[in-house]
Amino acid sequence: MSKLLKLEEVAMFLLAMLMFEQQCTISWWWFFGCLLLPDISMLGYLANARAGAALYNLFHHKGFALLLYFTGTWFAYEPLAFAGIILFAHSSLDRAFGYGLKLVTGFQDTHLGRIGKD
Repeated sequence: MSKLLKLEEVAMFLLAMLMFEQQCTISWWWFFGCLLLPDISMLGYLANARAGAALYNLFHHKGFALLLYFTGTWFAYEPLAFAGIILFAHSSLDRAFGYGLKLVTGFQDTHLGRIGKD
């Protein structure tokens, strides 16, 4: 089942690329150049695990990504739609690699299980 879920996440990443192709007029290097930007949300862990998990999960939640995308599309504001696409693509790619939303118990504890070495 794990491989099937990862394959589904890869398909969602490809969907994000299609969304970018269809909705954005900017160059492709912006897509790949901004793909890792959502990981800046890990800076929340400098405060504490609870703040870190909250900020990280906001930037990696697909519902939030889609909200930004559809809002940007509705108001024809391309930067907002682009931000939603990047968040969606990044979250899909993270989950394809086994990284999930964080629990407040620590960075290694995710909704997909524990990551890293024990």
